Parts: sequence; C-alpha cells; structure tokens
Amino acid sequence: MSVPPAAPAVDLPRMQTGGSPQHLLLTLLGDYWYGQRAPLPSAALVALLGEFDITEVGARAALSRLARRGLLEQSKSGRRTSYSLSPRASEVLTEGRAHILSFGAERTGWTGRWTVAAFSVPEDDRSRRNALRTRLGWYGFAPLYDGLWVSPQERVAEVTAILSELGIDRATVFTAELAEGGPVAGHPIRAWDLDALRAGYERLLSTFEPVLRRWRSGRIGTAEALASRTALMDEWRTMPSLDPELPTELLPPHWPRVRARELFVELYDGLAGLAEQRVVQVVAAYDPDLAALVRSHTTRDM
Repeated sequence: MSVPPAAPAVDLPRMQTGGSPQHLLLTLLGDYWYGQRAPLPSAALVALLGEFDITEVGARAALSRLARRGLLEQSKSGRRTSYSLSPRASEVLTEGRAHILSFGAERTGWTGRWTVAAFSVPEDDRSRRNALRTRLGWYGFAPLYDGLWVSPQERVAEVTAILSELGIDRATVFTAELAEGGPVAGHPIRAWDLDALRAGYERLLSTFEPVLRRWRSGRIGTAEALASRTALMDEWRTMPSLDPELPTELLPPHWPRVRARELFVELYDGLAGLAEQRVVQVVAAYDPDLAALVRSHTTRDM
C-alpha cells in the first residue's frame, strides 16, 4: 500500500535524525507509540523511517538489530511481520523521556554542595574504567582530574551502587563544599567546557527559532512537523548528558539554557498535533485500526 502524499516540506532540510536508524526508530516509537504494547507492521515502521530518507534496506536492518538487542519483539501473522516494544525498551523509554522532558525546568536553589567520586582503576582494566566513566557521565559527573569526578547534584547513593556493581573498591564518594579562597584553577566548574556548552544551546536556538516562527504563522505541514519535532528532540536529548543542570549560581550571566528550554517546550508541544497526524497517515496505509492508537505526548504529560 502506498503512503498518502504529505504537504511539501519547506526550508528545513530532510535529516537522518538520531545518529542511526535504530535510535531514530526508538525516538519515533517513544514519541507516538508510548505505552502501547500492540505490534506495528514492519512495513509501517519502514515507511516511518522513510520519512527521514532511511532506505528500506537500512530500515529493515535497524528492525533486525533492535530485535537482536532485545528492544523489539517480532511476531508474525501469515505473511505479515510486526514488531512491538519489549518491556525492557518500554522501561528505558519511560526513564529517558522523564529525564529529557523535565530537563531545564526551574529548580530550587542550589545547596552549594558537590558530590565527589575519587577512584583508582588499573590502566589494564580498561573495560571497568570505561564502564565507570560512562555511568558517571550518565549521572551528570565530569572529570576534574583523571580519577576525580564531580557533580553539583546529590549522587552519593547512585555512585556507591555503581562502584559496588562494578566491583571497584579503591574508591570513595562524599559530598563537600568548596573552601572560600581556594585556587580558581581548581574550581569544580572547570570540569565542564562552558564555552562549548553555551555554543550547543546557541546552535539549538539558531536552528529552531526560524522553525518556531514558521509554526506560529501556521506555515508548517504535517510532514515538516514530524521532521522538525523529531530533529528538535534529537538535539534536546543530548543536552542532559552535557549539562547536569549546572546551578545558575555558577554560570556566566545571560546563560541560554532557559531560552532553549522555553523554545523546546513551545515547539515540541506545539508541533505535536501536526506530527501525530503524519504518523497516523503513514500507519493507516498499512493498518487503520492501529493508526487510531497513535498518540503524541507533550511536556505537560510528564
């Protein structure tokens, strides 16, 4: 069956979002199939990826790889193959969505305390070194020095659990306040490249402010809404891994995180209805009953 024609996209180039077809597909399922256990026809999923210029070969390879990784479950009915999110994938998407959609929201004042993780892992034990660094990065830590990582958030319990899980005993975790009059070169905020972080926010703003103006003037169709909303999510989802919501007390004046958050909320929520219509159009070409289950979600739902 053919997918119905969409309104032509204008200005925003088609982009292969998410770094890989696998990640793109999980993003789309998280945005429009969240909470659903019903399987979707593989042809519909291939068509959805086709909206982002992913070839059929690439799309079907992504489906197979996600199934092998345990993130999709395959089922068959006659000659039709379908896929549904596995319980594991649903759990990952639930946690990820809560983290991403709440990122940048206004927080209470900072306590002034840092979580410090100091550890020593032998150089030849690279797998555990890399695993520890990856997990610390996920929880918003950055390396002040090679074996000394810091976070402005309370993370003692999380890091203690990570160290125990990885079997790393030459380590300590504690909270501390910065001594007044200490050397500027050793200030924990220097663990983050603030210039690069600011550039990331500014890049997001410069990319999507024109899209926001087009949406406000009613000049975006369903296909462009889907492409723009997915691209916006792809940009925004990277920010929590770069910025552990660094306290405003430590940041330079006119920090762009608040502006970026306001743009994300207005555009992501505003494009939801149009983008959902396009997903419904695509899925309906293969199964109208399942198309009725398509739902978009907004930051308000969190």
